[in-house]
Amino acid sequence: MENEYYTAKGHVQDGKLQLALDGFQKVLSMQGETKGEWGFKALKQMVKALFRQGRHSEMMERYKELLNYLHVVTKNQSEKVMTKIVDFVSVSTDMDLLEKFYDTTLASLKESQNERLWFKTNMKLAKLWFDKHEFHRLQRILKELHRSCTTDSGQDDQKKGTQLLELYSLEIQMHTEKKDTKKLRATYEQAMRVKSAIPHPLIMGVIHECGGKMHMQERDWAAASKCLFDAFKNYDEAGNHKRILCLKYLILGKMLSLEEANIFEAPEVKPYKQDPEITAMNDLMVAYQHDDIKAFEQILSRNQQRIMEDPFIRNYVEDLLKNIRTQVLVKTIKPYTRIKIPSIAAELNIPEKDVEALLVALILDKRIVARIDQVNQMVIQEKSQEGVVGRYEALDRWREKLAALHASVAQRLAT
Repeated sequence: MENEYYTAKGHVQDGKLQLALDGFQKVLSMQGETKGEWGFKALKQMVKALFRQGRHSEMMERYKELLNYLHVVTKNQSEKVMTKIVDFVSVSTDMDLLEKFYDTTLASLKESQNERLWFKTNMKLAKLWFDKHEFHRLQRILKELHRSCTTDSGQDDQKKGTQLLELYSLEIQMHTEKKDTKKLRATYEQAMRVKSAIPHPLIMGVIHECGGKMHMQERDWAAASKCLFDAFKNYDEAGNHKRILCLKYLILGKMLSLEEANIFEAPEVKPYKQDPEITAMNDLMVAYQHDDIKAFEQILSRNQQRIMEDPFIRNYVEDLLKNIRTQVLVKTIKPYTRIKIPSIAAELNIPEKDVEALLVALILDKRIVARIDQVNQMVIQEKSQEGVVGRYEALDRWREKLAALHASVAQRLAT
């Protein structure tokens, strides 16, 4: 049996999968009715070979057969093999196959009581439901997994910190997808309280990224910057492409906060300065910081795919445009006491009604002291707050003099 097994395994290495399958079948025939270690090894190889060939129905039959062999090897050996097979099959994009595979695995693990593999397989099934947006089914699994990571008093079991962070990572992604801000914040704060863990950097990348987005929605730019920078470092350590996304979000946050810090001073970021995705965002930031509205709009127009196709960035582009238009408007009207609204509209390249909306916001925020003459389509501003105060003081003195004159005339008439 041993010779037959290694001969068949040699066929696998040579890419002769059908010859290998025939060889492994011989191993099973040679062992007879008694299940043994060589049969276990042969079935393991058959499952992999059938998966490679895309013969999924046959693969599932052999996999079920393999599960009946777990008792013939040690617990450590069976866990090691099962973990490898679960990881091997999980690369499939066939959602129906994965659902059947995970369900079959979990049914078997209930009997063997292998908690680590049970948790890992459930997490993979939960990820499957997340990808399919089956949130009700996902929540049921997350609830069951959370129960397995709590103490008798119902608190998070800090001894299972790594599993808790993996669990919270997926839960945070679900709340983000559902735009449930309240639950997102609660779950994020729970994740941040987990201390005794050694999670994979990818897990922490997800948690910090979602935290950064959450803080941006709350306009807490400082907290958002910290989370997004941490997410970038985690993704970079994991070699994950989302490091570029987090850098783009970090630049976006710096613009919205009106902070002029140079993120490329950080040694971790420097290697990505010339990345085409980052170059586009950096050029946008430079134009934004210099109030160069024409360059800003041109960069947006030239980089539709790199900037505007990201839904998260797109949500904030209107805020960026409003900010830069406001800054340019303030600079444009500063030298003048009176200026035509159509002239401002031409400078900003926006409709006159949008200029009026920006002016109203500036007046209400007391960033300018002015009034709008809608009849003549003009904005009239005082050169300083003192000028306005002086005018009102003069009017007040005039009112007092009129009141005194009125009293004097009334007194004379009375006599």
